[in-house]
Amino acid sequence: MGRKEKTVSDEDKPRDPNEQAADATPLAAHSELPTAHCPLPTLNCLYEDHHLLIANKPAPLLTQGPPGVPSLEAMAKAYIKEKYAKPAGVYLGIPHRLDRPVSGVVCFARNTKAAQRVHAQFSERHVRKVYWALVEGTVTPETGVWDDWMRKLAEESRTERAAEGEPGAKLATLEYRVLRSMPDCTLVELAPLTGRMHQLRVQLAWRGHPVLGDAQYGSTRAFGPAAEQPRDRVIALHARRLTLTHPFTKQELTVEAPLPGHWNAILGEPVA
Repeated sequence: MGRKEKTVSDEDKPRDPNEQAADATPLAAHSELPTAHCPLPTLNCLYEDHHLLIANKPAPLLTQGPPGVPSLEAMAKAYIKEKYAKPAGVYLGIPHRLDRPVSGVVCFARNTKAAQRVHAQFSERHVRKVYWALVEGTVTPETGVWDDWMRKLAEESRTERAAEGEPGAKLATLEYRVLRSMPDCTLVELAPLTGRMHQLRVQLAWRGHPVLGDAQYGSTRAFGPAAEQPRDRVIALHARRLTLTHPFTKQELTVEAPLPGHWNAILGEPVA
């Protein structure tokens, strides 16, 4: 997709069995630390070894939450505690996050050294993340790079347009390509080269292509399971693939997350 610059996602913040989960997408070659089987149904585990645990986050689950609030972090800790009968607390480092209504790949570190090394990769933009999104309208041209200046409004949990040089303005760069065009929506693949809050969502919306279900940024179409509370609504944005350097073997590791089942209502047949 155009430039080969290293990237970080728009949501990034600063004795195990060794076989691949039956429902996981095959990963890149990783001979010393193959993927692990994750039998517990409460956690969709995509990769596991002594140092990393990588899971497929369902929306609208929080990546991380306060005690007593359901989150992917709490599920992962419960999985490790039960699987390995750990009597004490479980350590998990969280080098990045996904927004609540977004699904897909999330990487946890299982020890402090791994956490430091993986966090450094995110901070230095050595991690590559690829997202898939279903958006309103027809995206043209079919490939391209978008550059926009934006400003985070942290107190309102949203992002707004900004002009270069304005206080708080930061440049956001995004590569994209169309995967499938449909009569009233488009499936696009997105590769952010910067890590701004809600970057993918606003760059699409500003071009007249809001993510399906993303009412915060102008979508008029419902998406996913019905939900009474706004916090329980999901949007058609999925962290499809993550590539990083393993913190100990130094081999490149790529993990891919299957799409949620409710995407099939629109896509019908699988997308390669």
